[in-house]
Amino acid sequence: MNEPTTAAFDKARTGLWTSLQKHLLTVYAAEKSFLTATAFAEAFPFALHTATEEQQTDYLAGRNALRDLYTDETAQLDTLVKAIRTKGYSEDQKKQLYLLILGYMDIAASVFELLHTHVPTKQPEDEALTEATTRFERVKKFARLNVKGIMGLLS
Repeated sequence: MNEPTTAAFDKARTGLWTSLQKHLLTVYAAEKSFLTATAFAEAFPFALHTATEEQQTDYLAGRNALRDLYTDETAQLDTLVKAIRTKGYSEDQKKQLYLLILGYMDIAASVFELLHTHVPTKQPEDEALTEATTRFERVKKFARLNVKGIMGLLS
């Protein structure tokens, strides 16, 4: 392996690590905000009509913000994992980058799961959430597949 490739990879890995840490701060801030907006509920699913109008407004705003973040993060992750595949890094280097992404995704998934657990008893269909969830899982599987590699599937 030549020196410029290693230097480029080290720079990419460090940049990815730094970026994922910043994204986690955003995800944690959205989680805190959403949990604050759902603090009125004693159990989940909850009856939205038991909340005050202000609580309902705060809940819907928090939910929409978290869902929008989920959608944005998923789109960025999708682009990122596809970009890694096309880079000239070795397979082991690519696996390192995918592992960083998978670690981030596992943490973020625990936050985004709130969109499925902290819900009212009657919730209208949310196509954007359904689409984001499907895409997030697809990206996660794609990254895992690339970490395992084809040999991991055969054994």
